[in-house]
This record gives sequence, C-alpha cells and structure tokens, in this order.
Amino acid sequence: MSSEVKSPISILGAEVDRTSPPELVKQFEEILSGKTEVGSFVKIFPGVAHGWTVRYSVDDTDAVKKAEEAHEDMLVWFTEHIK
Repeated sequence: MSSEVKSPISILGAEVDRTSPPELVKQFEEILSGKTEVGSFVKIFPGVAHGWTVRYSVDDTDAVKKAEEAHEDMLVWFTEHIK
C-alpha cells in the first residue's frame, strides 16, 4: 500500500466496521507513518459504526457530536491539502 500512495490521504475509521475494522485502519496508519513525504491523517472514532457521518439520528447528541467532529476533521484536511 505504501508505495501506491502518492497524494495526501485521510482515513476516518469507525470502531464498528466489518469492511475496515480498527485493526486494519491501524495497519494503514503504521504504513502511512513511514511515508513522510506524503501527508496522512488517520483517526478511529470510538462507539460508531460504518457510515456514522451520514447515517445518524439527529436526536442522538453523541452521534451528532461524533459526526460533526468527523466533518470538521474532513474540512481541515481539505483546506490543508486541496488547492
């Protein structure tokens, strides 16, 4: 994977995710940390399932908070890397 990444990358993972479980996201993070010439940001959100940033109940304050945090992380990353 490391040799294939040539552009900055951000990975926001969910604690509950069969497709990209936290163990896999942590492997991505380890690989990307060794590729210092390419910016990377990796974060695992506890207590959420895959799709938490777009599929949540607006009545669930914790879910809203975590989705907003992920949205803010994405905006910061885009502002930093997309020109």
